[in-house]
Amino acid sequence: MSEPRVVVSPPLPAGGRRIRVDDRVLGTAYSLHDLTVFLQNAGLPGWDELDVLESDLIEWHEGGPEVWGRPHGA
Repeated sequence: MSEPRVVVSPPLPAGGRRIRVDDRVLGTAYSLHDLTVFLQNAGLPGWDELDVLESDLIEWHEGGPEVWGRPHGA
C-alpha cells in the first residue's frame, strides 16, 4: 500500500485551508488540531500534532503549519 498524499491548500479568503488526501477532500481545517483530526479520521489514527508538523507526507501550499486564518490586510 502506498503512502497517502496529503495536500493542504492555500488559505481561503474567509480563513481555513482545504485538506485533501489523495483525490478525496476531507474538509476545511482552521488549525493544526483540525488537520490532525482529519488525518486521524482518514486512516492515520496514531498521529498527533507533532507527527503532522514533522511529516514528509504533507504538501503545504502558500504557507506552512502556522498559517490558517485570513491573510493580513484581507
